[in-house]
Amino acid sequence: MKPDTTKYYIIAGEASGDLHGSNLIKAMKVLQPGADFRAWGGDKMQAAGATLVKHYRDLAFMGFVEVVMNLRTIFKNLALCKQDISNYKPDAIILVDYPGFNLRIAKWAKEQGIKVIYYISPQVWAWKANRVKMMKQCIDKMLVILPFEKDYFKNKWNWEVEYVGHPLVNVIDEAMQQQPVQKLSGKPVVALLPGSRKQEIKVKLPIMLQVAKQFADYQFIVAKAPGLDESFYDEMLQGYGNVSYVSNQTYNLLRQSSAALVTSGTATLETALFGVPEVVCYKGSPISYAIAKRVISIKYISLVNLIMDKPVVKELIQHELTPANITKELEALLHDPQRKQELASDYKALKELLSQGGNASEKAARSIVDFLAA
Repeated sequence: MKPDTTKYYIIAGEASGDLHGSNLIKAMKVLQPGADFRAWGGDKMQAAGATLVKHYRDLAFMGFVEVVMNLRTIFKNLALCKQDISNYKPDAIILVDYPGFNLRIAKWAKEQGIKVIYYISPQVWAWKANRVKMMKQCIDKMLVILPFEKDYFKNKWNWEVEYVGHPLVNVIDEAMQQQPVQKLSGKPVVALLPGSRKQEIKVKLPIMLQVAKQFADYQFIVAKAPGLDESFYDEMLQGYGNVSYVSNQTYNLLRQSSAALVTSGTATLETALFGVPEVVCYKGSPISYAIAKRVISIKYISLVNLIMDKPVVKELIQHELTPANITKELEALLHDPQRKQELASDYKALKELLSQGGNASEKAARSIVDFLAA
């Protein structure tokens, strides 16, 4: 196989996967300038040079109930994806997180004799651990980004996986070194990161907005999700004089924030790596939450706390997510020097832990290229 003619099919189903997939593509193009990439992902993967088949906006369904309601669309997308892969005939498929969809593709691809590489493991240590047996059979190379995952797979499942470090460390280091901060307000800023999907924003953002009334001296700024209309936010923000929103400026917003209210997910880790004190806010539909409580076997929901294995940041989950509780924690983050100092120390330790693998995108790219050349 000639390096300059290698064909890769990459699948990411969320904004974070699009970000990490795009950086992986860039790193692989350095090693294989002529390689061709076809992808399910987003604007960032397309900008990195991939031919985009389908945007993650059309793929992301969150929660048990929501997935069931959209099963017809999901199965239609799976059929379309398999057909497109068959027509493209890639040398390897690279799957980026997004397990509900990607593990089905992995199983099918293995049956077709296509090499399967998984970058950013499904969180089987949290739930659905029974997936690992199938994953071992279907995935030829697993690249993990959380330090405890290597030991988890080795000790519990006798599966050698490769830890490459977390790609966000380098992404955020670069962001911090870029052009000066574009100031968004004359007041001190509190960032609101209520998620990327309309259904979760509708639940969490109204609760966050009520908190803004208690902090008149601060400007609360919402990080608008890509793909959602401004009118959606305009309607929700009516009547809140010290709340505004920005588009495509999440990192610029975090660089100048005194604190942040963040929904669970990758954003909790991004906020911590920027050194911003945060409150983790999660609330799902009652049915989805009830099911999740029964099947998820982890102590924390935020990546920060999971990686550090202790409650570094406050998690307000479901019925605990109230304006009063958020206000109390935000008050401490903004005005308690000891709380700030403890958090800064934990954030430093977190970054050191995630940096052990070096530049994750470059390391993952090298590993993939070497694996296919072997």
